[in-house]
Amino acid sequence: MLTIHSKLINAMIAQALDDHPIETCGIIAGPAGSNLPLRLIPMRNMAKSETFFQFDPQQQLHVWKEMDARGEEPIVIYHSHTDSQAYPSHTDVEHATEPQSHYVIIPTKSLYNHEIRSFRIIDQMVIEERVRIVHQYQPELELQMVA
Repeated sequence: MLTIHSKLINAMIAQALDDHPIETCGIIAGPAGSNLPLRLIPMRNMAKSETFFQFDPQQQLHVWKEMDARGEEPIVIYHSHTDSQAYPSHTDVEHATEPQSHYVIIPTKSLYNHEIRSFRIIDQMVIEERVRIVHQYQPELELQMVA
């Protein structure tokens, strides 16, 4: 199960709507081994596509180095689907390289019901999981939104 703060959900949705009709993408980092998403980092979609995303390799290298230096890992890897359901595509599954991460998909075509979905993708096997949205973490931890 993914437990995530409502402010992070709102930030992902806002980014997805701003980037629409291009798929948005990003990560939410947290302390290594914690499964606690805290720091939202929007990423550039190098593909600039309506049907798939690709992190900018230079930006990804920089962000992953920064996470290592801070003792963090990618807790959530998120992107939007602009004209399909919130379920990992074949391309999404093939490019899922972080088995410990939650893969969140935001459907921008039917966002009126705020139906984000989260999946674990391990060895190309897709497992949907519950999303628990909270309004504060216990103990209270500081969320960060990176511009």
